[in-house]
Amino acid sequence: MMAVPDYSAKGLADAVRSGQVSAESAMIGYLERIRATEPEVHALLAQDQDLALSRAQGVDRMPLDQKSHLALAGVPLVVKDNIVTKEFPTTAGSRMLEGFHSPYTATAVERAEAQGAIVLAKSNLDEFGMGSSTEHSAFGPTKNPWDLTRVPGGSSGGSAAAVAVGMAPLALGSDTGGSIRQPAAFCGIVGLKPTYGRVSRYGLIAYASSLDQIGPLARTVEDVGLLLQVISGQDVRDATSGENPVSDYLAELKRPLEGLRVGMPKEYFGQGIDPKVRSVVEKMLTRLATEGVTVIEIEMPHTRYAIATYYLIAPAEASSNLSRYDGIRYGFRAPATDLDSLYRNTRAQGMGEEVQRRILLGTHVLSAGYYDQYYVKAQKVRTLIRRDFDEAFQTVDLVVTPSAPDLPFVLGSRSDDPMQMYLSDICTVTANLAGLPALSVPAGFDDGLPIGMQWIGPAWSEDLLLRAGYMVEQMVERPRWPL
Repeated sequence: MMAVPDYSAKGLADAVRSGQVSAESAMIGYLERIRATEPEVHALLAQDQDLALSRAQGVDRMPLDQKSHLALAGVPLVVKDNIVTKEFPTTAGSRMLEGFHSPYTATAVERAEAQGAIVLAKSNLDEFGMGSSTEHSAFGPTKNPWDLTRVPGGSSGGSAAAVAVGMAPLALGSDTGGSIRQPAAFCGIVGLKPTYGRVSRYGLIAYASSLDQIGPLARTVEDVGLLLQVISGQDVRDATSGENPVSDYLAELKRPLEGLRVGMPKEYFGQGIDPKVRSVVEKMLTRLATEGVTVIEIEMPHTRYAIATYYLIAPAEASSNLSRYDGIRYGFRAPATDLDSLYRNTRAQGMGEEVQRRILLGTHVLSAGYYDQYYVKAQKVRTLIRRDFDEAFQTVDLVVTPSAPDLPFVLGSRSDDPMQMYLSDICTVTANLAGLPALSVPAGFDDGLPIGMQWIGPAWSEDLLLRAGYMVEQMVERPRWPL
């Protein structure tokens, strides 16, 4: 019989439903894997092994007719620690929320648990989701399982690393400018940012509300589709969730894509992209062309303004969202003699340098005299970026780019250069600005490090993205486990 970490999420759920494997024995296997790998990787912030085992036993005790309807029966799930959970503390990777327990659980987690998933742990992240390396966590960095001297990407680096090393078959992350796709690429797994509104944001600690989305990470495209199926759909508690029907993402996953038209924007394959990354993605596109996929070079001229646009809009929204951390209602409170010093001391001591930097930037662009000059102009450019995609999708079905401009970089190598860190998002921010779904899938390896390719589709086209990702997945050989 396969060792537990070798099961896919779907395979494990099938085995638990049929009685071939008990949920308890599977959970014990994953807990052993955590004990063997977590000290080196530091992917997790909170665990409750007794609770996980108790819930696994509960799945095993279910009547067969009840258990047979659970899409994720007994499947362990890691949840990024900016998604609230009643049973686990939620810190968002910040001292500001250290020890905080939410009185409720996020909709996405509730929906996964209702289908038999078992939350095993909360995962590490860049503080409040602000970062591209998981080095900005107040609780120490996560390391890349493929090379422990390198970053796993961010901000969902803990979720990506946990899945990559076999701590759990599934994880939830959040993506504001690439925070699911870039760590998925760096860790050699699959990650999907859904269409804005596809998955409820209720229970996601807000960074930039018009950009944030919860999404799945897994080792296979099929497992990403399975988890997406479970967590998608309208939620009356989230006014931004869409009414669009949820497709059966697995029903036609393996159907050939002959005749698919793929746009290859020249702006994503030129200056700023590591030649090793570009080579792997271009080779994959060449292979896809032999399978009947038509690759068309296109132009997306406003891509050049995407990073500047993103780093005006996202910090502006963060400035508003993070104002709730005032040391009064909940969270960390610093000693103070008056209200002004309470605000100053609490935020200075409770928030890290990168969070403070983005709040200051956002507050500046929203201030009198700069609002029209920066924020309003950025929103106009955001519209132009969306139009680039609208025009592209008149001639192609999907757009393909590298998931990240470079290979996983060495821990600490960009800590003193915020601009270089921000450029890590150059391939991913446009999908968030346009509200479109995007999938990162491994395309190959170089120097033993994974490289991802990103597929971007029209709104609500997750089913087509998953089919494209599945096709790529069949063409890539990857090592069994990094550790």
